[in-house]
Amino acid sequence: MCRPSRSTKPVASPNLEKALRAHDRLGGHIVSGHVDGIGHVTHFAQVGESWELRIQAPVGMGKYLAYKGSITINGVSLTVNKVADTADGCEFSINLIPHTIENTALGTLEKGSRVNLEIDLIARYVERMLSNDAANPSVSPALQAGKSS
Repeated sequence: MCRPSRSTKPVASPNLEKALRAHDRLGGHIVSGHVDGIGHVTHFAQVGESWELRIQAPVGMGKYLAYKGSITINGVSLTVNKVADTADGCEFSINLIPHTIENTALGTLEKGSRVNLEIDLIARYVERMLSNDAANPSVSPALQAGKSS
């Protein structure tokens, strides 16, 4: 079980997979395994042959969530189906197929479960590039000025 900082309540079991090797074909989302926030399950129910999973993400993460975008929940990279901003953050919906339920720990989730969330790596870069943070010394002066090196 993973425990978020300053909490004694465990987060549901994370999914563990081998890392992608540099020469492997990329066939999914790019994730790093970092936890960006802790969300909680607001709804989890079977709909036909699939399951709908709704999660409340903390304030600040909503700007990284988009319809058909990527989110990692407990180490499982998934596609977002719906996004709704709320006063407490952002609620998003995921459709889980039987293969995902059978081959990950996500099938054990229930309403109220706490989950680790990782935002999409590309969304991080886009947000950073659009932020125009000229005061950040990690950005070279050439890039700040819009010049190529």
